[in-house]
Amino acid sequence: MKYQVTVLTPTLVGDGNRLSPIDYMVWRDQVNVLNQPRIFKLLSKGPRLEGYLSQLQKATKLDFASWGGFAQNFADRRIPFEDPAYTPYFNSAPVESLSIPTFAASVAGPFIPGTAIKGALRTAFVFSKLKPTAVRDLAEKMVGERLPRRPAEEIERQTVGSGGSDRLRAVSIADSVGQSRETFKVYLLRVSTLIARGTNQYSLGWKQAGRGSVDGKRAEDATPTFAEMASPGTSFEGEWHENAFLNREEIRQVLRWSQPVTYTTLFDAANQYAAKQLELHAQYAQWAGLEGLGASLAELRERLDNARNNGACLLAVGWGAGFLSKSAAIGADDADYRKILAMLPYYSRAVQSGLPFPKTRRVVFLKNKPATLPGWVELRVTE
Repeated sequence: MKYQVTVLTPTLVGDGNRLSPIDYMVWRDQVNVLNQPRIFKLLSKGPRLEGYLSQLQKATKLDFASWGGFAQNFADRRIPFEDPAYTPYFNSAPVESLSIPTFAASVAGPFIPGTAIKGALRTAFVFSKLKPTAVRDLAEKMVGERLPRRPAEEIERQTVGSGGSDRLRAVSIADSVGQSRETFKVYLLRVSTLIARGTNQYSLGWKQAGRGSVDGKRAEDATPTFAEMASPGTSFEGEWHENAFLNREEIRQVLRWSQPVTYTTLFDAANQYAAKQLELHAQYAQWAGLEGLGASLAELRERLDNARNNGACLLAVGWGAGFLSKSAAIGADDADYRKILAMLPYYSRAVQSGLPFPKTRRVVFLKNKPATLPGWVELRVTE
């Protein structure tokens, strides 16, 4: 069987690498990734190599006046900005926000790792099987000075299994085939936040690195982030395998699996999970007054209905998809859920603020306006 992933909103499944500001130059509203080995080879034939290496050593980004010719003649690839309006934002942005995360790629081109898809399906499967009482029991255990090191491990074991009885063993997902970079662009993103204005009343703010946040009407003053992302409509294909032996009834009885684990089982779980995420995102967009984001979420909910009727599913994957795409307990009772999060050092401060959790979203700007959330894709399998 084969699977097909269709990008619905700008998506980045990263390889862990970033382009530093000395790896590229912005010229003609596009990011020109420099072929540094070729540049070194050229400069080694003359006296300019020492000056170039000196600037690389001390500069935060290359001086276009001195080295801009390399952007024109020695670029490995050229990635256009989604909108030409982003060039001034790039020029004025702090250097620490100019490292551009890149898409996973092989010699054949950008691809989606099978682990990114299977990980999202695993979280969705846990979500679909999770009982509210399990979260409540975990909240009661989160007391005292010695907290569990992995508080969700027991819940995952109960819902998915572990070791040889892990239900996701029945499915194997290969990395997708490499694609052309023609549909890839550099998108601008900013982090939105909620500012309390009264009981259950909030206004929009935009995060400013190291300086809190600015009013929602001053998005241009917020700290931008740039990322290489696959544009909506980009398609990836790969191999999907299901282990018929593990799904045989006598084997399932030994493993204590109540039903076969196939793509239809996982897709049902994924669509339940996607529906809950979109519900929470839509509530956030309403609180923040982000009309463009609300319209995008409405389109995704329509796409979800169509996916359910046509044997497909929606997933939020990759960089920027946020906390809601990684927590299987988002459907639990809010009080129990917040009690657990409040006991974890990395979430306690945000939960104790009393604001909805999470209060931030990474928002993709399209045509220089806040428009959508990153990472939403449609997955289907053909036999």
